[in-house]
Amino acid sequence: MKRQRTWKEYRAIDLTLLGMALAVFEFVIVRAANWWFPGQPFTVSLAAAITAIVYMRWGAWGAIHAVEAGFVFCFFSGATGGQFLIYCAGNLFSLFAVLLLNAFGRERVRTGHLSLIFPLLVQVLMQGGRAAVALLLGARPADTVGFFTTDSLSLLFTFVIIWIARKLDGVYEDQKHYLLRIHAEEE
Repeated sequence: MKRQRTWKEYRAIDLTLLGMALAVFEFVIVRAANWWFPGQPFTVSLAAAITAIVYMRWGAWGAIHAVEAGFVFCFFSGATGGQFLIYCAGNLFSLFAVLLLNAFGRERVRTGHLSLIFPLLVQVLMQGGRAAVALLLGARPADTVGFFTTDSLSLLFTFVIIWIARKLDGVYEDQKHYLLRIHAEEE
């Protein structure tokens, strides 16, 4: 008889695969931006989209991916220590979006009117968190506007990615709910 994976093993594998995908996508995006569009003031990131998917699937475990996205972006952009802190710690502000999931329930957020607002909230919280950390590190308020304006294309990408993920079975769904649903369908 084939051994079944435990819940913790399944979660670890899933989080690892999503983390690897995030690292690869962010690396490619940063490299492409530096190669093809070096002088552009805009950036694109999949950080909020993938983090929102992980929050939906696993709750607060998505904080790992929020920090990872900031780290990968900074590492391949040649950032300073302060920028690492701004992006890694700032992205953690997106954890406040998990409160929405807990308050309304993941399934209700996933299938209701909040399904596309939730990932946008994750994006805005990341941007706001970066601005807040930058202010704490001594940046002028006028300089923090750039965290919102330069990353505005990411809002569109986040919206589209989550819209697509919602259509794929089990991708944008609490994994406990998904596995129980699949198990019930098999019986």
